[in-house]
Amino acid sequence: MRYLVISDIHANLAALEAVLADTPSYDEVWCLGDIVGYGPKPNECVERLRELPHHSLAGNHDWAALGRIDLSTFNLDARVANAWTQSELTTVSRAFLETLPIQAEIDGFTLAHASPREPVWEYVLDARQAYANLDHFSTTFCLVGHSHVPVVFRANDDRRRCDTLLGPFSGPLELGDERAIINPGSVGQPRDGDARASYALLDTDAHTWEYRRVGYPVEITQELMRARGLPRRLVERLALGR
Repeated sequence: MRYLVISDIHANLAALEAVLADTPSYDEVWCLGDIVGYGPKPNECVERLRELPHHSLAGNHDWAALGRIDLSTFNLDARVANAWTQSELTTVSRAFLETLPIQAEIDGFTLAHASPREPVWEYVLDARQAYANLDHFSTTFCLVGHSHVPVVFRANDDRRRCDTLLGPFSGPLELGDERAIINPGSVGQPRDGDARASYALLDTDAHTWEYRRVGYPVEITQELMRARGLPRRLVERLALGR
């Protein structure tokens, strides 16, 4: 099976469409959450995802849009964007987001938005934190989003730690037998200094994981955000990949 693995679309339809146009053939989409939040096209991103064969999770911004997380727990820009998203969601979009789980196990892989230990909110940002999460899933691999950074944390049991693999990556990575926590990066708001949309292809037959990047018309998303009165910092960061 070939899976298109995406995360953190954040209502950025232009970025999502660029990923779908760039992607070679695949059997199913795995979306690791945060379909909405920050960006200007929440309903359109939900609808586009619903058109595809997919398994999707809820992220913290999806929960915020549903009122399941108090907006006071977010920074000011995120609060403003999430309040706007709440006001914009259609009944259909809201009903779809309500159905999404926060964690899943599919085809031998654990999926979570944030971390296996705390699927909605915890950031897995470094090797020590990744190692502490290894006890919280039973499969060999766990796929997470949330940090918006493409990274592989691979267990090194001899040294009781995780090794960190950061891009740029060239060609598919052999998954191997070591346990790992893997992040595909963000479609709609990358934060690794590269403004291009980030996603991955998982081939379970070849046992490979391939990171891919694709540019998209950032200025279109920015203009839509300005027109909707979304915070300036959120608009500007898209061009910086930060």
